[in-house]
Amino acid sequence: MNSFDWLSHMGIPEVDNFDIVEVKFKGGRKEYFRNLDYLDLHTGDPVVVDVPSGHHIGYVSLQGELVRLQMQKRKIRDDDNITRIYRIANQKDLEKWEEAKNREIPSLYRCRQIIQELGLKMKLSDVEYQADNSKATFYYSADERVDFRELIKILAGEFRIRVEMRQISLRQEAGRLGGIGVCGRELCCSTWLVDFKNVSTSAARYQNLSLNPSKLSGQCGRLKCCLNYELDTYIEAIKNIPTVEKPLLTEQGPAKLQKTDIFRRLMWFSYNNDNDWHSISCDRVVEILEINSNGGKVFNLQVNESTELEDMAAQSTLELELLDKKFSKKKKKKKKNRNRPPRNQEAQAPNTNQQSSPAKQGNQNTPREEARATNNQSQKRRNPRRKPRQRPDMGSNENKNPNQGSPSNSGDSNNSRQKRRFPPRKNQKPNNGKGDE
Repeated sequence: MNSFDWLSHMGIPEVDNFDIVEVKFKGGRKEYFRNLDYLDLHTGDPVVVDVPSGHHIGYVSLQGELVRLQMQKRKIRDDDNITRIYRIANQKDLEKWEEAKNREIPSLYRCRQIIQELGLKMKLSDVEYQADNSKATFYYSADERVDFRELIKILAGEFRIRVEMRQISLRQEAGRLGGIGVCGRELCCSTWLVDFKNVSTSAARYQNLSLNPSKLSGQCGRLKCCLNYELDTYIEAIKNIPTVEKPLLTEQGPAKLQKTDIFRRLMWFSYNNDNDWHSISCDRVVEILEINSNGGKVFNLQVNESTELEDMAAQSTLELELLDKKFSKKKKKKKKNRNRPPRNQEAQAPNTNQQSSPAKQGNQNTPREEARATNNQSQKRRNPRRKPRQRPDMGSNENKNPNQGSPSNSGDSNNSRQKRRFPPRKNQKPNNGKGDE
């Protein structure tokens, strides 16, 4: 029922139990009735209550001492104007109430047609029938005063019921219609809000929100009620934030305030309206304001004099030099490992340098050639099935002259080199080494 009894677990004496009960009706409307017969009521029970023009049915939303506090908050007096609860609603009462509620939507559509025919400047939002089917309340909203006397006569004659017109605000209209807010929850005005406080744009300014009407307004078209929830917390936090009315004077140029983080106590400034923002604490801002009030300037937002900046730069360079030395040692170790010969060659010829002659030492391979040899060996290991590529020997005629190895055929081989056959060109006869026949 969107109400929480936070006093239910407390040991309140039952002798002085409060006899007034809060009852909820359609659209979130809540009223108070007296339980003279001391009925055993629970939250959510349907009860039949006394109203000025008959009886109506509602649901119990709150009872006990918490009702006394709610009445004090809403400034409702505990006097004879509070009517009584007749009984707990039975099945016949609920069936009759359902028949009355089934007439609400057709009456709403018909009433809107009549309003258009009469040309009245009003917006009808909801209709509520009484449980005894003797009265209908029409809720509307309008910007100006509306003369609806003719409308009441037409409605009373057509529906044959007592008609009451009640004007409501846009916030109350949104509460009666209901909906889901941008937070993903049901609207506060349709669940638990009773009194609507005034909301101004200053609440958005205190919270550093952009003054965009589409984002700050709710479904009712007015500013959101939730803007007031955290306003007191922001006002308390702003008291410790210095007010900067003028740009801060520095040797780098005037620093203009761009943004303030209230809870982290940080303020962002920019030199000469640049896009680069520099954040400093609120205590540092107070210090700079005091120096500027005495007619002085600071070197920049971080330090007062240039010597402090030089000390900071020297300290940063020392840190960088230490890091360079640390990483340079690691790089040297890696280079030594790269220049070492492969382990296979060391195992095969461990004493080649001692037994080799000076002439052989001069013909030793260079490190680049050794690296190439190791690469070739690794490629052979990776692809053992791959055959080495053979370059065509232009002077070899093994297939043509099988007896090439004998000395007698050496002359023929030279002649064959000179009389090399080529494939025929297009549109020509094959060349057989003879003249034209």
